[in-house]
Amino acid sequence: YLLLWGWGVMNSTALREAQATGYPRDKMMGIWWAGAEPDVKDVAEGAKGYSALTLQHGAEPNSKVVKDMLDLVYAKGQGAGPKNEVGQVLYMRGLLSAMLGVEGVRKAQERYGKGKVMTGEQVRWGLENLSLDQKTLDAMGFAGVMRPVQTSCLDHMGSSWVRVHTWNGSKWEFNSDWYQADEKVLRPMVMLASGKYAEEKKLKPRTPEECKL
Repeated sequence: YLLLWGWGVMNSTALREAQATGYPRDKMMGIWWAGAEPDVKDVAEGAKGYSALTLQHGAEPNSKVVKDMLDLVYAKGQGAGPKNEVGQVLYMRGLLSAMLGVEGVRKAQERYGKGKVMTGEQVRWGLENLSLDQKTLDAMGFAGVMRPVQTSCLDHMGSSWVRVHTWNGSKWEFNSDWYQADEKVLRPMVMLASGKYAEEKKLKPRTPEECKL
């Protein structure tokens, strides 16, 4: 397999070269940076068979959150960005980022006072204590779009699951279930690298007790 690591024009160029040289696109795999519409749409049929990892679903026209964006925002002329991009991979990634930010503030307000303006430290606490289970995600319209997320002071990522989707020439299609990273392998590497960085920069890592504010 040929692994694509970058994003945007670099990937479309690589796919064009693969088409020109006859390199099979189904032997090319991209990480999540390399698995959105801008990476493949200009190559179209030439990119057919190319796969990439994705952290969340894109191109979900039947999901409630996409319908809500079209009906409650774009139908009123209040949409930002092209309407035809609603539901695409990068649009959904931005939408999820906004949702997580809002939920971080909401979580902080549950602890420090509803309706109050939160400080940066308080919002950080909220973002470090998210607990979005499937029922909560479904209620917000994100059913089938992403997996539950639970963060902590020691785990800002909250989830380590991905799926594989494949470009069919005009859109992405999922062809796998969710895969989870092997934390037994990755976690020690992360802790070693972060510990080395903290030592070099003379930073004191926070303890779980210090995360409670």
